[in-house]
Amino acid sequence: MRITIVAAGKIKETYLAEGIAEYRKRLAPFARLDIVEVPEERMAKEPSAADKEKTLAREGERLLARVPKGSYRFVLDVRGESRSSEELAARLEALAGAGVSDLAFVIGGPFGLSDDVRAAADERISFSRLTFTHQMVRLLLVEQLYRAFKINRKEKYHW
Repeated sequence: MRITIVAAGKIKETYLAEGIAEYRKRLAPFARLDIVEVPEERMAKEPSAADKEKTLAREGERLLARVPKGSYRFVLDVRGESRSSEELAARLEALAGAGVSDLAFVIGGPFGLSDDVRAAADERISFSRLTFTHQMVRLLLVEQLYRAFKINRKEKYHW
């Protein structure tokens, strides 16, 4: 399976980068993981609603342009459907069973997602009703992907 994470911005915190690197290493036996970063769009200090929309649209265009063609697209969205780790694992297994071998996960920047990005999703998922930084979500995602593969292989990961 090939998994691509397309995310706005670079990881700036060392502890997040180290965590992501650790889970990338752990995922290697199960899937090929690529992480594609696009530049974050800058927002004006006191943006109008139209300015916010334009900013998100520009960033969204860059995000969608980097999603590999033919990938099944998950968009991480606070308005998305909440899933347990077991439900995410079952969904990944079902997609693999249906012959889907390329997955893309899209993570927006600090200002959220454009409606175009949401509309391009095959599925929108939310990790929590809590707010996390978009950089932290990347670490949570790679950990959850690793957990999903362990769950699907019936290997111990969580007691």
